[in-house]
Amino acid sequence: MASIKDVAAEAGVSVATVSRVLNEHPSVSADARARVLAAVQSLGYRPNAVARSLRTDQTRTLGLVISDVLNPYFTELARSVEEEARALGYSVIIGNADERPDLQDHHVRTLLDRRIDGLLVSPTDGGSPLMLDAARAGTPMVFVDRWIEGVDVPVVRSDGRAAVRDLVAHLHRLGHRRLAIIAGPAATTTGRERVDAFREALAAYGIPLPDAYTGQGDFQAESGRRVTEGFLDLPEPPEVVFAADNLMALGALDALRARGLRVPDDMALAAFDDIRWFVHTDPPITAVAQPTGELGRAAVRALVDRIEGRPPRSVTLPARLVVRRSCGEPAAAQAPAARLSPLQRSTP
Repeated sequence: MASIKDVAAEAGVSVATVSRVLNEHPSVSADARARVLAAVQSLGYRPNAVARSLRTDQTRTLGLVISDVLNPYFTELARSVEEEARALGYSVIIGNADERPDLQDHHVRTLLDRRIDGLLVSPTDGGSPLMLDAARAGTPMVFVDRWIEGVDVPVVRSDGRAAVRDLVAHLHRLGHRRLAIIAGPAATTTGRERVDAFREALAAYGIPLPDAYTGQGDFQAESGRRVTEGFLDLPEPPEVVFAADNLMALGALDALRARGLRVPDDMALAAFDDIRWFVHTDPPITAVAQPTGELGRAAVRALVDRIEGRPPRSVTLPARLVVRRSCGEPAAAQAPAARLSPLQRSTP
């Protein structure tokens, strides 16, 4: 990423002259102004991006870049971030990356240009030089849900390993032995972590995870549909499909229904990332639930600590297994009615 010194060297002027040109000061000659602007364009210099995040004045504004605004998990996360920020006297500008690294970086640049005080990001992958540059430049930043390995900023996330172990133990007790997974993208930490957790949990019971039972998804519903169709076409389909996020689980459900199959009679289904809709499906879906609201609030507090000069810290919160009826559980296995809303209690 080009610096103001690079621009000055390219244009053959002082750093002070570059600063005056960028601030439209009238004292700069037309020739010097033209050379500076040409250097800015040639080097792709962005005067308001990383450098301006190091300012001393505050806008009381935070930036939030989430992976997919259509994913109910991230929608709830964004809501909790906005509520906690407002309670602490900050506003939030949200950018939707739509699971695209290029769009993620576009939003990060735009938010830094707008002189936000700090940045919350759920990275779409681990290969963003912009994020690394921003962290090295001292931009107040916190990763939430996902993170980029090797970038030294606080991470607020949930740990789903114990909950995945509980899920596999639950499936084993129900008599299931052929278990498959629809994995998230390997470029994300959550994508890799959930597959590893599932494989380790299966190994504890001596259950293999063949390549044919590992389908590559992208945290989108269509990939859940596609992978499940592949599982159904196998000579020996799995008994259970575990989708590594909620949208892929809904895609899997669509694939099963499109073939006239029923959950769990023909194939059982479980998901990572519980959502409110799951209690209204037929049957209600067994899922690993993350403490989404708590994650959003903790991420804001960590970022505000960083902005206001207090030492921030990483936070890891446990996920939990929510047993319903999509894996062949008896009706009594569903969560007690006292824990559900009146609308949820009316669900068959």
